[in-house]
Amino acid sequence: MFSKFETMVAARYLRAKRKEGFISVITSFAFIGIALGVATLIIVTSVMNGFKAELLNRILGINGHVSIVAIRNTPFDNYAEAVKILENNVKGVKVALPMVEKQLLATAGNTAEGVMVRGVNATDIVKKQVLRDGFKSVDLTEFKDDVVVLGERLANKLGVDIGDEITLLSPNGKITMFGTVPRMKSYQVIGTFNFGMYEYDANFAFMPLEAAQKFFSLGNGVTHIDVTLLEDVDVDYARQIIGAAIESSGNKAYVYDYRQSNSAFFNAVDVERNVMFIVLTLIILVAAFNIITGLIMLVKDKGRDIAVLRTMGATKGMVMKVFFLDGAFIGFVGTFLGVVLGLLFCDNIENIRQFLQSLAGRDLFAAEIYFLSKLPAKVDGEVVMAVAGISLLLSFLATLYPAYRAAKMDPVEALRYE
Repeated sequence: MFSKFETMVAARYLRAKRKEGFISVITSFAFIGIALGVATLIIVTSVMNGFKAELLNRILGINGHVSIVAIRNTPFDNYAEAVKILENNVKGVKVALPMVEKQLLATAGNTAEGVMVRGVNATDIVKKQVLRDGFKSVDLTEFKDDVVVLGERLANKLGVDIGDEITLLSPNGKITMFGTVPRMKSYQVIGTFNFGMYEYDANFAFMPLEAAQKFFSLGNGVTHIDVTLLEDVDVDYARQIIGAAIESSGNKAYVYDYRQSNSAFFNAVDVERNVMFIVLTLIILVAAFNIITGLIMLVKDKGRDIAVLRTMGATKGMVMKVFFLDGAFIGFVGTFLGVVLGLLFCDNIENIRQFLQSLAGRDLFAAEIYFLSKLPAKVDGEVVMAVAGISLLLSFLATLYPAYRAAKMDPVEALRYE
C-alpha cells in the first residue's frame, strides 16, 4: 500500500530540523494531546464502570435482586413456607432471606443517630459473601438475645465500642391514656461490620431476628424477604414468578427488584458516564486539530521539496501518502501510548489515589459523597477498543486535508516563490 520511497520520505519529514522547531513543537503537542486524551478517556470510563459494578455488587450482596415487602406493615406470619417455596420451587432463586427492617433512633450517652435496624438470623448471614465478609470480625455464636452489630462508621458517630450499650427508640410505641409512649430498649454492642459502602456502614444496625420480632411486636412474622438470584437469570421474569409464588403461599406483598429501588442512582451514573465520554472525546478532537495545524505548516515549509519530488516523477498520490503517513504515525503512536498509560493507571488507581491523597493532605475520594471506601476501576475491553478506534479515526481524518493540499501544490509555483 505504501512504497519504501514514501515511507522513507515520511520518516525524514518527521525528524525536524532546527528551522522547523516550531513545527516540531506543534506536532509534539498533538502527540501528547492524543496520548493524554486516550488515557483520560479510558481512566474515566473505567472508573465509572467500576463504580457502578462495585456499587451493584455491594447492593446485591446485602439486599438481593428482588425484595418482597409486606403490605401496610402487615407481617408475613407464614414466611417460612414462603421461603421454602422460593428456594425449592422457583427456578433461578439462590437464597431467600427473611428479615425485619425498620427505621429507629439510636442513642448512646448524649449522642443520637437515625438508624435502619435489620433483624436477621445468624445462619442467614453466612449465606451471602458480602454479609459474611463484612461480619468476619464478629463472633456469630454471640449473635442472639438482646445484642446488636453496628456499622463501623455508625459506631464511631455514636461513640460506642464493643461491650457498650445503645438504646433503640421506636415512635410506634404503646397507646396509653396519656398518649403514645415510644417503645425503647437497650442492646449490647457485640461487634461492628464493614461492607465498604458508606450508606450501610454509617446507617445500619443488625440484630437477631427473634429480638427484632419481639421489639416490634411482630410475633413470628417478618416485614421483608430478600431474594438473591443465580447468575444470568432474567430479573423481570424472576420477579413475576416470585410474585406468583408469594401469592400461592397465602401472603400479599409488594415485589420489586433492585433496579426499581435504585433507578434514579443508576440512571445518574449512566448519564454521567456518557456525558464524560463525549466531553473527553473533545480532548482527542483538539489534538487532531493540532495534527492538521502541524501538517499544514510542514507542507508550507516543504513546498520546495515537494516541487522537486514532483519534477523528479513523484505522483500526487505519492506526495499525499507521504503526509498521510506522517499524521497517521502521530495518531497511531499517541493512541498506543495513551492506551498503555490508561491501562497502567487503572491497574494501580487505588495506590495512585493514596499517593496523591498523602501529597494533598486531604481525602480525594470521600466515602460520604461517593458511597464506597475505595476507588474502583473496571476496564471494559470494548470501551478501550472504541476509544482507540475513535482516536485513530480522528487522527486519520485530520491528515486528509493537509495531505490533499500537499498533493495539489503546483511545483512551478512552489519553485518560483521559494
